[in-house]
Amino acid sequence: MTATNGSAIRPRVIVMTDFPPVDVIPGSVYQKGEPPERYSDPDDVQSMVRLLMCSNDLEVEALIASAGSFANIAVKQHILDMLDIYEQVQPNLARHDARYPSAATLRSVTFQGQDGTWGSPYFRGGIPVDQMLGEGLENEASEAIIRIVDKDDDRPVWVCVWGGPVEVAKAIWKVRATRSSEELARFLAKLRIYLIARQDNTADWLLEEFRELFVIVSEENYKGMFWNAPGSDHALGDLDWANQHLREGHGPLGAAYPRSGFNAHLPGIWEGDTPSFLHLLGAVFGVNDPERPDQDGWGGRFVQPDPNKNHWWDDPAGAETVYRWRSAVQEDLKRRADWMVEDHKGSVAV
Repeated sequence: MTATNGSAIRPRVIVMTDFPPVDVIPGSVYQKGEPPERYSDPDDVQSMVRLLMCSNDLEVEALIASAGSFANIAVKQHILDMLDIYEQVQPNLARHDARYPSAATLRSVTFQGQDGTWGSPYFRGGIPVDQMLGEGLENEASEAIIRIVDKDDDRPVWVCVWGGPVEVAKAIWKVRATRSSEELARFLAKLRIYLIARQDNTADWLLEEFRELFVIVSEENYKGMFWNAPGSDHALGDLDWANQHLREGHGPLGAAYPRSGFNAHLPGIWEGDTPSFLHLLGAVFGVNDPERPDQDGWGGRFVQPDPNKNHWWDDPAGAETVYRWRSAVQEDLKRRADWMVEDHKGSVAV
């Protein structure tokens, strides 16, 4: 499978990530009393490595640091640190496709979210919506989302939510509070939100308040990325595979790929957030129409239980709808990983 040519229309993407430090320590080894800032789920770092390797085929318009780690903090410097690593391999990637954005470009669209927002009835409780949404509670990330959606561009804006959706909820709250109903409708019509679970309390607020808002809610499907998902081909995602095809001999960005997710004793590829953009990347390759979540695609398959709500939930097949594509998805990753250390003729770059 080959990528589309440079004239292809790329999906517009905002990524909201509860991104930990690049040198994150898996949360499973956390000892009470230790500083919590470095302990978290490294799978966001795993997903970010893949996202940057795929950034030629996606138009990344924002990288937003949302609350994460055991400290429940949002630190955009963590993303900027990852972009420093990406900068070291971007020239090689750009030799294969000039559309790879520079690190400077991505730094310019990296924004700070709000601390302390992570958590919901499904994840450790969380804080009330009125502590996150309201007059004066906007921030640089939510303001950036409004600017991006307001651009004179007919393409929809895909918001890939790896943690909680509070910043996009802030943006929608402000637009509803300050614009006409017709203007709100136009704003909502440009948004496409892909939630990896419901990780803060604004997720249910969005679903309850805006039946017309296009929302995909992946609560089980995303687990098809886990290397050891029951029924999947474990050999295409275990630590040996990751070491051979990415972590070793593929430059500093490959080396930054964590050996495990949250559980340090089960090393391999976890990347629970990756289906949010695989839904779009598969579409770039002609696998699916991203506007039709009921189609099979790299990011999973979904159903619409209520035809009066533009909300899509996991197909009963669950994780299988993601891992069935593992061979193609991993082959794509292998190809891009080689680009990081090869010039456009295929020889090793020095």
